[in-house]
Amino acid sequence: MKAQHSFLLLLLFLTAFSNAQEVKDSIVLKREARGLLREGNELYQQEKYTDASVLFKKALEKSSTYKKASYNLGNALYQQKNFKEAVPQYEVSAKGAEDKFTKAESFHNIGNAAMEQKQYQQAVDAYKNSLRNNPNDDETRYNLAVAKELLKKEKEKEKKDNKDKKDDKKKDNKDKKENKDKKGDKEKNDDKGDDKKKDDKKNDKKDGDKDNDQKQKKNPNDQKNNRQKPKPKKGNMTPQQIKQLLESLNNEEKKTQKKMNVKKSKGAKVKQEKDW
Repeated sequence: MKAQHSFLLLLLFLTAFSNAQEVKDSIVLKREARGLLREGNELYQQEKYTDASVLFKKALEKSSTYKKASYNLGNALYQQKNFKEAVPQYEVSAKGAEDKFTKAESFHNIGNAAMEQKQYQQAVDAYKNSLRNNPNDDETRYNLAVAKELLKKEKEKEKKDNKDKKDDKKKDNKDKKENKDKKGDKEKNDDKGDDKKKDDKKNDKKDGDKDNDQKQKKNPNDQKNNRQKPKPKKGNMTPQQIKQLLESLNNEEKKTQKKMNVKKSKGAKVKQEKDW
């Protein structure tokens, strides 16, 4: 029983000692973090923002819940134009702020970082949160008015751009439809042109055949006339001239007959066999 009691006392002692050590370590770390914060602030005042950021980060490594280090780190990043990285540090500061003034300043700086990134809706929301904690801050009120105006212009531009896109889409669809209709009309016209050419050829052939038929009908005796020998015309000759002509023809006929007889007598020589 005594042994068990002694064990419990020892356990309580060790727990208390451990807690005391943790508290001591925590105090030491916070002291170191404050020292780093002061050094960082000095560098920040000298506009050595990058070096200041390094010390603020080290301070947070010593004490992760050190809200002042988060806020100052956000300021150093902002001055380096690292607006996107600065916002989470301000959000940590705003969430853990113990007074409304610090909370208001944190939201104000969130609004400024959002404005630099042209995130006007986020800026408006941040400035409103800042004014809820410090309604008398004229600078925040002015920034809120500017952010609202820029947000309004942005929405108007988006609306106009969307309308232009819709109009362009309608125009494209209309152009496509017109091109399609033109293509269809062209194909129809081409088909009609081909049919017309075929019809013209047929009509030309028909006209040619018709002309030939008409020519044949018009001159049915042309071929027959071409085959017929022309008839000699009767001359106006005197009886004396007729007599002389007949005598001349008779004389010519006798001469021709005589020549024919001569030609007949001049036949080819025939070999005769000797009978001895």
